[in-house]
Amino acid sequence: MAKKPKIRELLNESACDHNTTKKSTCSTPTPGATTGGCAFEGAQIALFPYADAAHIVHGPITCIGSSWETRATQTSWSGRDLTQMGFTTGVTTSDVVFGGEEKLAEAIDYVVEHYTPEAVFVYATCVTALIGDDLDLVCQQAAERHDIPCVPVHAPGFVGSKNLGSRLGGEAVLQNLIGTAEPEQTTPYDINLIGDYNVTGDMWQYTPLLQELGIRVLSTLSGDGRVKDIRCAHRAKLNVIVCAKSLISLTRKMQERYDIPHISLSFYGQRDTSAGLLAIAEALGDPDLVTRTKALIAREEAALEEKLQPYRAVFAGKKAVLNTGGNKAWSIASALQDLGIEVVATAVGKSTEDDKEKARQYLGDKGVLMTKPGQEQAKIIDDTRADLLLAGGRSLYTAIKKGIAFADVNQEKKKSYGGYAGLLNLAEDLKNALENPVFKTVARRAPWEK
Repeated sequence: MAKKPKIRELLNESACDHNTTKKSTCSTPTPGATTGGCAFEGAQIALFPYADAAHIVHGPITCIGSSWETRATQTSWSGRDLTQMGFTTGVTTSDVVFGGEEKLAEAIDYVVEHYTPEAVFVYATCVTALIGDDLDLVCQQAAERHDIPCVPVHAPGFVGSKNLGSRLGGEAVLQNLIGTAEPEQTTPYDINLIGDYNVTGDMWQYTPLLQELGIRVLSTLSGDGRVKDIRCAHRAKLNVIVCAKSLISLTRKMQERYDIPHISLSFYGQRDTSAGLLAIAEALGDPDLVTRTKALIAREEAALEEKLQPYRAVFAGKKAVLNTGGNKAWSIASALQDLGIEVVATAVGKSTEDDKEKARQYLGDKGVLMTKPGQEQAKIIDDTRADLLLAGGRSLYTAIKKGIAFADVNQEKKKSYGGYAGLLNLAEDLKNALENPVFKTVARRAPWEK
């Protein structure tokens, strides 16, 4: 039986540049401070894109009610997409008193019988972790009954932030799935994509380029993922962390166990997409592959630049404030700069120390790193005379009050902004926002007002 993850070890990751032997540890949990996402939500975000697995939330129905279907993760799974099903044990007061293990076992049996998933993920929540339900034992017995993996995910909300929850989700996969099956065949160019959840199809913007180069995505954690593939992830030649540094613990442990090196990169914007493709080719160590990759990059950049030319005049001299979370603090900033837009401020309240350093590199010394964007962004817009606010839907009202253009770049967005094609999508959406008269119109007083 797999051991429960140790929170202290995950907060002091040796592969991170900010552990106690260097600068500072990751953010330690603050009880009750889950604004912006708790650990349970982070674990769901990391694992929910596995459409061939059933995801059972062991807790009150409000836990899944608040977190389900908050991201438009896309899948090409040909079977029934189980991410469209919200499974919960619906723990009640009676279960708190007498225990919820029997209800959980019955729930797993019901889901397996009626939906035939390839695996079952069972998520602990604050309530069931506090009353001490033994998820490990229930999942072990269920796996023996049904002969499929049943994975306990120990990420109750109170243990910490969304980033920590994603890391705990990775731990669950490492302990219970990776290394439990063998692939039908391997190639010298097999990679795992770690941390891209294929929100609005971001992953599909660059995987065709990898396929053209002969690089095979053996498995993903977890965009458009398959359970049978992640079980074979230990046979990959390289782990590629796409933005989400919260999963660096997973890749570090896979390097120790299976001797798989790892690199970290981003596929937002032209510069980072090109650098990412080349980094993968160089890490795989084939000179011919590197040459072919450089040729592909040159072709794609030339085609993209031609398509971006009509947008250059629109973006010339424009300034933007970016209020989003995590790695997007710098990855979207990079994309904006590729379009010729100056990023004067970005929000780093939910970012790791590594993300903050990258944001500083991209924005330079004059750029503002907002730690409390809700309080800061309005003043910064005034001070910098910004033209554009990119954020989640809640910040739309700030843009309306200030009379500047707005674009939603959070997980609720409707288009992909990843890869070369995604940058073109972003350019079109920002052009439309800047030329839309509604933002300046609604900020004006009515004619009858003094």
